[in-house]
Amino acid sequence: MEKYLQIHPDDNVCVAIDAITEGDLVTVNGDAVIAKNAIETGHKFAVKPIAEGEDIIKYGYPIGHALVPIAPGEHVHTHNVKTNLHDNLQYSYNPVNPKLEIPKSDLTFKGYRRYNGDAGIRNELWVVPTVGCVNGQAQAIINRVKSELDVSHIDDIRVFSHNYGCSQLGDDHENTKNALVALAKHPNAGGVLVMSLGCENNQQNEFRLAMGEFDETRVRFLISQEVEDEIEAGFELMSALVEKMRNDKREDLPLSLLKVGLKCGGSDGFSGITANPLVGRFSDWLIAQGGTTILTEVPEMFGAETILMNRCTTEAVFDDTVALINNFKNYFRKYDQPIYENPSPGNKKGGITTLEDKSLGCTQKGGNSEVVAVLDYAEPVKVKGLNLLNAPGNDLVASTALALSGCQLVLFTTGRGTPFGSFVPTMKISTNTRLYNFKKNWIDFNAGTLLEGRAADEVTSDFVNFVIETCNGKLLKHEQTGFKEIAIFKMGVTL
Repeated sequence: MEKYLQIHPDDNVCVAIDAITEGDLVTVNGDAVIAKNAIETGHKFAVKPIAEGEDIIKYGYPIGHALVPIAPGEHVHTHNVKTNLHDNLQYSYNPVNPKLEIPKSDLTFKGYRRYNGDAGIRNELWVVPTVGCVNGQAQAIINRVKSELDVSHIDDIRVFSHNYGCSQLGDDHENTKNALVALAKHPNAGGVLVMSLGCENNQQNEFRLAMGEFDETRVRFLISQEVEDEIEAGFELMSALVEKMRNDKREDLPLSLLKVGLKCGGSDGFSGITANPLVGRFSDWLIAQGGTTILTEVPEMFGAETILMNRCTTEAVFDDTVALINNFKNYFRKYDQPIYENPSPGNKKGGITTLEDKSLGCTQKGGNSEVVAVLDYAEPVKVKGLNLLNAPGNDLVASTALALSGCQLVLFTTGRGTPFGSFVPTMKISTNTRLYNFKKNWIDFNAGTLLEGRAADEVTSDFVNFVIETCNGKLLKHEQTGFKEIAIFKMGVTL
């Protein structure tokens, strides 16, 4: 295979699939190009003369402009490229209405049907603290349950500790309450103990009202200041939940019940070539089966947002998407922060040059389906299809946010690797085979074979089967190691 890839015929750069040595000769569209520099794997080099101020084209779109003249064969990166992005833009709705012809599948998955018709792909027992003050007591209850009860029928038992629930104001307090309410109602939990201290801002009576309809046989409540021994009282409540879950069984369920989050982190120059397009093909496939996917990381839509806007089903959804983008820019300004302080050092080392470069790769996880709705933080998904979600790019915060909106599973693409897991199964998909082989204790699926001659349809078929195996109960690497966390999106002051 060639050592480089031109992603789109209009591109004036290529990406090095393997490292290119200074002086190497490559042929692009019949033209001979001599490498002026050593080009690292995943990095870009010019394939035609680029004038100062001229756009750098990758994926068929501008990813910035040249700061100086760039000759064919010269390394194209942060030293000679600058973003084109600036403040709020004026957008117009130019719908493209993609028509995807994806056949229906007879595949199903084995999940847990909940009282309201939702499906869980795990049957876990959780303690959800309404405030960080009871994290330790909650863990003591978990430890006692594990040591004294038969819990072999339960997939996992844990407390999702956090530092919030008190000394927060306004929208920040509402964010925390809504997040914890969504956590307590998540279908991957077969039983939940909501544990309070009693004097916190996040009062339990308001919390219960915010929950709306829920299965009261599966969600129990405890206020620690109102009982003599909160660990004993909590243990009794958890014991009843353990028994309630004893007869829960997996059953065949339709793919239309799946809600899957789309996330990337530790991206590299191959993210927009292998793993993200793979996840995009899966997203389109699942939507064709009547399922739902959710795309977030709003700051990493900057520079590619018009692609999503033009796929909105209606002008109202378009308006919501414009507001999603501009409100996040205003959030940055509120704290006097630069809007385009991205990509990260790891992204740059992997070959990503500007935020446009990162965003055009990132948004490929949404495939080519129409955008049907825009969700606020911790808002439950209501419309099947591709949804956009208000949340930042931070890995743990964004992955948690996807699950809070109802995703039973998060697909997480990475070119650098990461061991973390959110409170739902978080599948790590490597963009390159080197990472997959080097970090087998982190990575679940290798998309790097797409650089090695495997057909996209073949890899996609394998990936679909792997996702269904995971939904059926196959543990991901972070589940095997027990790395599961939540991270709440904090936006305001602390008293």
